[in-house]
Amino acid sequence: MPKALIIGGGVAGPATAMALAKAGIEAEVYEAHRTPPVDLSTYLTVAVNGLSALRAIDAHEPVCAAGFPTRSIVFFLGNGKAMAEVNVGAELPDGTVTHTIKRTDLQAALHDEAARRGIRFHYGKRFIGLTETQDGVTARFDDGSQAHGDFLVGCDGVHSTVREAIDPAAPPARYTGLLNVGGFNTGSTLALAPGTYQMTFGKRAFFGFTVSPERHIWWFANPSSATELSRQELATTTTEVWRKRLIKLFAADRGPAADIIRGTEGPIVASNSYELAAVPRWHTERVVIVGDAAHAASPAAGQGASMAMEDAVLLAKCVRDLPGNAFAAFQELRKARAERVVAQGSRSSKFKAVNPLARVIRDRKLPAILRGHSQGGEHSLAWIHGYRVDWAEPVTS
Repeated sequence: MPKALIIGGGVAGPATAMALAKAGIEAEVYEAHRTPPVDLSTYLTVAVNGLSALRAIDAHEPVCAAGFPTRSIVFFLGNGKAMAEVNVGAELPDGTVTHTIKRTDLQAALHDEAARRGIRFHYGKRFIGLTETQDGVTARFDDGSQAHGDFLVGCDGVHSTVREAIDPAAPPARYTGLLNVGGFNTGSTLALAPGTYQMTFGKRAFFGFTVSPERHIWWFANPSSATELSRQELATTTTEVWRKRLIKLFAADRGPAADIIRGTEGPIVASNSYELAAVPRWHTERVVIVGDAAHAASPAAGQGASMAMEDAVLLAKCVRDLPGNAFAAFQELRKARAERVVAQGSRSSKFKAVNPLARVIRDRKLPAILRGHSQGGEHSLAWIHGYRVDWAEPVTS
């Protein structure tokens, strides 16, 4: 049985390992962290197109069980005016809709399901390079160890080392100018039904939140920053510093943003927002990249995890059906869609933090654009959420 080395044990790694296993390929996952990573203050959505991809490999149920359904987003301006309610994709045939889930819970659900299927995980294995020959590929790790397989899949995220190994001239991820800051408010009595997001294009920053079935508020903010923050700044900036900065940013807006942030007792954590488009080369003969390593849309697209899940299943199909040309076929089949999703995320990000003059123009255009997301026409997002990967359909070219 052919063997695949999977570099990265976050979201794309376990999903790819399970998809390859279903295609008859042995897969082992190598993760840089010494234990499964724990991230207590971030969450994401797995859209219906991502859940449909997981369904193709019978891995959707643990993910749905770890999250909760979120069907729609209601958008507001900073002055309190409601603009539009947008569905986050149509229902799957069994009624499944987009789910919101903590990142840690998503990773745990995928890891546990993969481990239950017999897939091995190796932690504390930071990938530093590879050697590719006619007989296979050998991965090297910073602890001095090595692993050998028939091919290697880079699932190591937006700052991928595997991408650099494939092509040292590959473009790096681009900082979008926005930060992602968020937390969980467990004490609010805000009357918002679970299953809906409320998002506000504020005067100085963007704010979004939803309510979990436990009535906790899961929130995020996107303040602008002219330069990306260093790892040290991200690690050492305290919750109280973020709280004061964000309350000041949202003080002039109508809505609950400042109160939600003020009442958050747990940690408030920040990260830089990146995007990665137009990577010319996704593969060599025995090495390929998937997910954020190959294409990364800004968080505004809401598609990072879902696109990785689509990649995982389609790559496995290509390996199954076109073993002599799998990686080239995978790139050809995925590149245009990936770049279009990245472009959509980039457009959405640009609306989030603008100067006063641009804000006037933005606030006039946004209602029609957002209504078009659900109603069809040039602004419809059905092409994103309606994408499906059929496991039974063979890949022929």
